[in-house]
Amino acid sequence: MPRATPHDYEKKFGGFIKLCRDSEKSGVKQIVISNPAVIGDTHEELIESLSRLAEARLSLHITNAEARGPSPAQGYSMN
Repeated sequence: MPRATPHDYEKKFGGFIKLCRDSEKSGVKQIVISNPAVIGDTHEELIESLSRLAEARLSLHITNAEARGPSPAQGYSMN
């Protein structure tokens, strides 16, 4: 079943989308985030972000799920 991209997802998560798209040529293998909200505020956004991570064959690590994370444009690092 094809998924529908959430409204304004591309605008809100442009940096994250670029990171996933460019990960193979940059050698990125994993992404570290400070809080799940960094990759989505809604169920639909989280599913979209997790799908993009899987398609890019990236692993995800969440460092502190209790703390409030920064905006989606920040809050992740690459390894």
